[in-house]
Amino acid sequence: MKDISKLVRANIAALQPYSTARDEYKGSLGILLDANENPYDNGINRYPSTSLKEQLRRKVAELKGIAPERLFLGNGSDEAIDLCYRVFCEPGRDNAVIMAPSYGMYSVCADINNIERRMVLLEPETFALPVEKLLSAADDATRLMFICSPNNPTGNAFAVSDIERLAAAFEGILVVDEAYIDFSAEKSVVSLLDKYPNLIVLQTLSKAYGMAGLRIGLAITSPYIVSIFKQVKYPYNIGTDTISLALKCLEGDVSPQVAQIKAERDRLLEVLPQARCIQKIYPSDANFLLIKVNDPRGLYNALLQQGVIVRDRSTVALCEGCLRITVGTPAENEKMEKIIYSYES
Repeated sequence: MKDISKLVRANIAALQPYSTARDEYKGSLGILLDANENPYDNGINRYPSTSLKEQLRRKVAELKGIAPERLFLGNGSDEAIDLCYRVFCEPGRDNAVIMAPSYGMYSVCADINNIERRMVLLEPETFALPVEKLLSAADDATRLMFICSPNNPTGNAFAVSDIERLAAAFEGILVVDEAYIDFSAEKSVVSLLDKYPNLIVLQTLSKAYGMAGLRIGLAITSPYIVSIFKQVKYPYNIGTDTISLALKCLEGDVSPQVAQIKAERDRLLEVLPQARCIQKIYPSDANFLLIKVNDPRGLYNALLQQGVIVRDRSTVALCEGCLRITVGTPAENEKMEKIIYSYES
């Protein structure tokens, strides 16, 4: 079993975390004169309740079928990504291996934290995971490796067996971003956590759960790493209204919406290739499609002029000539289709 504690930066391991009086007080809260708040109640005059956040953590853990001790709630998944660098990487010394093309914040956070990025391209056209190339890019100073599955912007998910090979062979922390896992036929790698303590699985309430405006990210990992993340994060990282709204939203069932999105995705995969301007549509396990077109900028502008915003990925490595299109409602998709069908280039 790998000893993850040896990967934590020495100053982080020795950190005395910030603690509030309410964290230290175990009784029922009474008169609150500890945090220099405005005492007049307007619903948000107090700092977020630790017990309310714990209620959300337990609810999400129940939905995910994991122990609450394995779950860290962050201000979007980007907070967890940044914490990975701050906890495990010594600035100016360590490095991270990042697959490409993929989500840009892995690289942005590396740059912010002054960590060398070692980019490894996916296999051309198939976007397959180059397991051996990823492992070969690592050395004694490699502390993190980022894998996104299903991947953004390519849309494909990687086999659990491939990710397990990385977890078994890599001596650092393997971060697997599963933001789009609810749309995928591939299983989550959360099942590997008991076997690989160096694994961190990122998920989110922003995509399938429809809470992008609340910015709640999930890091599912060992209780030890969760405890370190909680020590390093800033106090009150998720607001009261955000927690309350998330709890309310989680009372509903999003599975019909997810099923509709997947059905629309599969329909678009069938009908869009009929458009003259489209060269290829790549298979997708996510809620978006990567399409290769004759004139990406021209089609992008044509869509934009009629109020349809998509993402131009044509300058991204291995995605030359490609646009990324999110699957919308049937009505939104129909409008997008008509514009694409009528585009002449």
